[in-house]
Amino acid sequence: MLDPARLTAGLPTRDDLGTAARNAWALTFGDGVSPARRTASDLLRAGPHRDLHRFGPAPATDARPILLVPPLAVPTSCYDLRPGQSLAADLLGRGHAPYLLDYGTMTAADRDLGFESWFDDIVPDAVRHVSDLHGGGGVDLVGWSLGGTISLLTAAAHADLPIRSVTAIGTPIDYTRIPVISPLRVIGRYTTERPLTAVTRILGGLPAPVVQAAYRVTAPHRELLKPWFVARNLTNTESLARMEAIDRFMAEMPGYPARLFHQMCSRLILGNDLAAGRFHLGGSTVELGDIAVPVLAVGGTTDVIAPAAAVAPVTEILTGSPLVRFEAVPGSHLGLVAGPQAHATTWSILHEFLDEVPAAPTSPDDTRRAHDESALAVVPS
Repeated sequence: MLDPARLTAGLPTRDDLGTAARNAWALTFGDGVSPARRTASDLLRAGPHRDLHRFGPAPATDARPILLVPPLAVPTSCYDLRPGQSLAADLLGRGHAPYLLDYGTMTAADRDLGFESWFDDIVPDAVRHVSDLHGGGGVDLVGWSLGGTISLLTAAAHADLPIRSVTAIGTPIDYTRIPVISPLRVIGRYTTERPLTAVTRILGGLPAPVVQAAYRVTAPHRELLKPWFVARNLTNTESLARMEAIDRFMAEMPGYPARLFHQMCSRLILGNDLAAGRFHLGGSTVELGDIAVPVLAVGGTTDVIAPAAAVAPVTEILTGSPLVRFEAVPGSHLGLVAGPQAHATTWSILHEFLDEVPAAPTSPDDTRRAHDESALAVVPS
């Protein structure tokens, strides 16, 4: 006789059908399977492109201040995507005091803002304020993508700032190692950056819809296979919630100011300045070799925007840093900082790095000595 249990094995249960129906309704006619939930935070002060938030309640006096520096043209939710995918909540849960800069939206009125607006003004101002809140102590900078570039340039240009360390996640150094932009570099050899920046000069920047579309282009398979993904995961609410969070993140992307976008094209993409250890801006140059604090860089092995190979050269150019650590981990660009596995990869490495860096400001020689002694302590006899 046939076993009824074997006949029904693999078929959806009544609960599965109910879950699928609820999820299908939520995705089409409802508010989504999982509404946006953010870690509690307070706005400490507001200003043009420099709102400063603190996650959690007022920290203990000995809590370590960490300033999260977002990229341009990206919502600050990159550090607080959803429960379980929030670096801010993870840092808070480990007893640190995480702060966040929010640049807000960019309009045509911001056309003249360039990289120097961030590394000479906005970020240093935030660092000093956070340091003051912690009795003048050092501040750890953590930046994802272009936020890492800004953090590195800030530390290089301002040795006087109370910066304890810099962590750059998915931050490319050698742009020749990014295959997705190779066509732009080939065209740029003959046309310079003008075809890329002509429209932005007229509009005052790169509009948000263009930025959102460009980000989607980097993962065409995700967009093409999305209907199949939804159909296949109608009973998997968690997978659909992660998909929703990414869709929400991309829909909130703001634009670039015209001057900064021009600098990206001319100095980073075409000039490949960072690979040479410097950043040219008009008549001035920022030398990355001037960074005198410990630096951690994390690159994604499946990141098409900033492949690990493009991030790795950071170890060659930071000649003045007492400690430069590079780690390659699995993950897409956003996945590095906010993916479901980030807690076991990027976040775990970040916590190890923070433990390596002395809590109190020290000289580069002291940091090197402490790191060497720590390394020797784990070498078997």
